[in-house]
Amino acid sequence: MTELSYLSATELSSVGTPTLWAVTIAGVLALLVLDFLVTRKPHEVSLKEALGWSAFYIALPLAFGGWVWGRYGSEQGVQYLTGYLVEKSLSVDNLFVFMLLLAAFAVPAVLAQRVLLYGIAGALVLRAIFIALGAAALQTLDFAFLLFALILIATAVKLLRDALSGHQQEVDIDKMRSVRLLRKVMPVVDEYHGPKMTVRSAGRRALTPFALVVVAVLATDVVFAVDSVPAVYGITEDPYLVFATNAFALLGLRALYFVLHAALSRLVHLSYGLAVILAFIGLKLGLHWAHGIWPGVPQIPTLASLGVIIGVLVIVTLTSLRATRDQTAGEGAVVAERR
Repeated sequence: MTELSYLSATELSSVGTPTLWAVTIAGVLALLVLDFLVTRKPHEVSLKEALGWSAFYIALPLAFGGWVWGRYGSEQGVQYLTGYLVEKSLSVDNLFVFMLLLAAFAVPAVLAQRVLLYGIAGALVLRAIFIALGAAALQTLDFAFLLFALILIATAVKLLRDALSGHQQEVDIDKMRSVRLLRKVMPVVDEYHGPKMTVRSAGRRALTPFALVVVAVLATDVVFAVDSVPAVYGITEDPYLVFATNAFALLGLRALYFVLHAALSRLVHLSYGLAVILAFIGLKLGLHWAHGIWPGVPQIPTLASLGVIIGVLVIVTLTSLRATRDQTAGEGAVVAERR
């Protein structure tokens, strides 16, 4: 039996005790309830409000990372922080798709954060399912690491190909399978009725556009889960840390959307950076799989991975800002002229 086969046949090492899992899940649910209470009354989100919640949802996972580091050691601490950074980076791309969906469905500004919250809650459920499936695969399949590596490399190639071709992500509501299926099942009214999913129209129950956009957002969550879960398993094999990084990266998306809404259009090189990061993690997973068969194959340390990921994100952010500085200057000139 190879070393990898032996590892795959045993229980994955995890810092997550039943008590820690219970406390963490309870904490995530409490934060979701808090967000639902905050968005109970539909309203436009001010930049001040968004910045305050964003600061909270950045400080919380960083403080948790400090606790993991102090409680379980530097290795687990670095794994958690690296995984969180990867998931947060991928979530920014997730936000861009959310932005396109909200624009395509003409979601009123007062309802935007409620749509995002439903999307985040759905994403958490889907990530938990994929994390459990990933853990089961790692314990039972010798080639699970190789499979994850191929998924990430294929995604990286697609991102890079789209970026090089200048392909712009677009949303055509009429072509979305989830929307077409819902329209076949139930009639759909044309106007929004606040955050209501259904209303009575012409004597029968009908869906609102709000229900359609929520389902569309949930459908995109499935796609992102396929990429993000293997990516973080490339950083750590601990299912608890995988769940924690995903949960903390997703919980702050609602507020982060309103902070980055204007800036997202300027991150023109983000796809290149994500392609490099996913390909790098795919390589890391591939080497890990090969090391289990041929122990002489080198592996990439997690600390080195953290350095590469930070470096790539810094570079693509700087190059994006430089590439769009003329656009910003033009917008500033237009504003000054209007004044």
